[in-house]
Amino acid sequence: MGQPVVHFEIIGADPASLRGYYADLFGWEFDTSGPVAESVSDQGAYGFTQPEVDGMPSGIPGGVGGGPGYERHVVFYVGVPDVEEALRKAESLGGRRAMGPARAPGRDLVVAHFADPEGNLIGLAGPV
Repeated sequence: MGQPVVHFEIIGADPASLRGYYADLFGWEFDTSGPVAESVSDQGAYGFTQPEVDGMPSGIPGGVGGGPGYERHVVFYVGVPDVEEALRKAESLGGRRAMGPARAPGRDLVVAHFADPEGNLIGLAGPV
């Protein structure tokens, strides 16, 4: 496999209710203390989760967030070495830039979204 999936995200208008739903459904626990890019979610409304099995990290980490002004969507992020370069390549192949690049506050991380030729939203994540 080329570039790996490194993160997933579920965004909605009522992130606290969404986190409660996924906590009840899958037993996920969330940490809302971390910073998140303003273009992704309201601050303090984004809950990071790291799946664990028997106390060991397992699966893909993710987050549930958003707020009243955010469009509902589910997206997975692919790790790339250069987010801007990956966006340009996506566009050259028929995709459309949807967000970013945007730097995650307090982290050496840049994120972006693009729509593939059929309109599916895909995320990119990479170093600054």
